[in-house]
Amino acid sequence: MRGTMVIYRRELAGLFLAPLGWMLLGLALFANGLLLYLVLGYTGGDLGAALRGALGGGTLFWALLVFLPPLLAMRMMAEESRSGTLEYLLTAPVSDAAVVVGKFLAATTFLGVIWSVVPLYGLLFQLQGSPPDWGAVFATWLGAVLTSGLFVSLGLLAATSTSTPLLAAFLAFAACLGWILVPTFGGQLLNTADALVGSSGFGELVIQTLRSSLRAMDVLRHFHFSWRMGVIDTAEVVFFCSWPCLFLFATVRMLEGRRWRV
Repeated sequence: MRGTMVIYRRELAGLFLAPLGWMLLGLALFANGLLLYLVLGYTGGDLGAALRGALGGGTLFWALLVFLPPLLAMRMMAEESRSGTLEYLLTAPVSDAAVVVGKFLAATTFLGVIWSVVPLYGLLFQLQGSPPDWGAVFATWLGAVLTSGLFVSLGLLAATSTSTPLLAAFLAFAACLGWILVPTFGGQLLNTADALVGSSGFGELVIQTLRSSLRAMDVLRHFHFSWRMGVIDTAEVVFFCSWPCLFLFATVRMLEGRRWRV
């Protein structure tokens, strides 16, 4: 895709030069350090558990994943649309796919830099004579980056639907939060429905199909039973790559509609 790396460098430089990027970076680094400290105290100094807890083991990590991608998507899509920069990109000699993929890679790289502070903590501990399990640390970091990419792609899709920054941030936030909560609450509703339906053949088949679908999209389950365990499973790599591809494809289609209106 012609122009992808140009868009990528432009967006990544914009993130590290803009005040919003440094505010988000500082907030995330503080939250990661706080979570590491709390898990160390809770586990009695278990370094491995603390490093894994800082990347996916606590509510604070998932709160950052729900909070950060919508703000990045708001800046990259709605804010640029409001200021007219996005329309300039759409009329430039680059494809819509290059614009979307470049923005996606820049936002995911930015979040990857944020999560890289946890391996840095591991390096500091090793210098102090307490080396961590680097295989598990790397696997957990890679899982955090891939999960970030999923939420970034979902946020970009939601934010592309409007030119109002606050509405874009809200839609992206609702989409990311819903992606986490729907499998959990949907599973509870299906358990209730299963108790009501009983052993009814067709009803039970529908419930089992819906339960399998929710389990397949359950990002918490996929993360905790693979990356957080320190296991790099190709099936999980496919999961965390296929959904972003689908969301990015839908985002490109939406931008193509804008190109015809420009």
